[in-house]
Amino acid sequence: MENSTNQESCCKKTDSRPDKKGFISGILYGLAPHTFCIAFITLSVLGATTATTLLKPLLLNPYFFYILIAISFVFATISTIFYFRRLGFIILDKTEGGLELSFLPAGFKRKWKYLLTLYGTTIFINLLLFMVIFPITANLNSGTNLTAAIGDAFRGGGESQLSESGSLLTLRVAIPCPGHAPLITGELKKINGVKDVKFRFPNLFDASYDLGPTTKEEILSLNVFNTYKATVINEQKGEADEQLINNPGITQPLPGGCGGGEGGCGCGCGR
Repeated sequence: MENSTNQESCCKKTDSRPDKKGFISGILYGLAPHTFCIAFITLSVLGATTATTLLKPLLLNPYFFYILIAISFVFATISTIFYFRRLGFIILDKTEGGLELSFLPAGFKRKWKYLLTLYGTTIFINLLLFMVIFPITANLNSGTNLTAAIGDAFRGGGESQLSESGSLLTLRVAIPCPGHAPLITGELKKINGVKDVKFRFPNLFDASYDLGPTTKEEILSLNVFNTYKATVINEQKGEADEQLINNPGITQPLPGGCGGGEGGCGCGCGR
């Protein structure tokens, strides 16, 4: 009887102040699945190539992200169990037959705000990173300002602007979350001829490139696409690249559409 009275007084006491513990724990468990993505993005922006190389194998595991998401909720549940056991809502007793586990339903009802705060914050942080933070930071890596990065990330179905001398390839890549976008953009930028890469939520990449130094086939043959499949959903050719395709003998387009091949174009501009 006395134990029950103590439990009720404990419940009233803890209910009289906000559940800050649940909020802070929810933030930590929400960030946990994205730890390596956050580290990779930060190191990429700082230019720490050696450190990003060490993290790359982890991000290349297609199941790693989902495993961490599951672990974050497991940790949240374990934290709840220990917290409720400390309050006396979960009782673990040793008996002759082993361990006996009992619950105090009234305590769980009194602490519904804690549960809602903990799991709600965990889900909210995951969504905030997934839907907002990662798409923006993925484009900050290319040196653009914050306003431009936001515009590029949430441009929707719009197409990237082509320069007159380049071509554009839009890829849909099966990445598990936008936190993997810097991994894809980094690999694309290693190709000679790729001038710029923009990420669009949730998994689109606009790669502008010169057709002379590289080709679509070379871009699609990247090793990273063996793990995260890339599908071409849009392809545009710049004016200069169209001339190279239609006139293989032209080595360097000249202003006004004149070719630099043997004999010129007959208009006298090469004289």
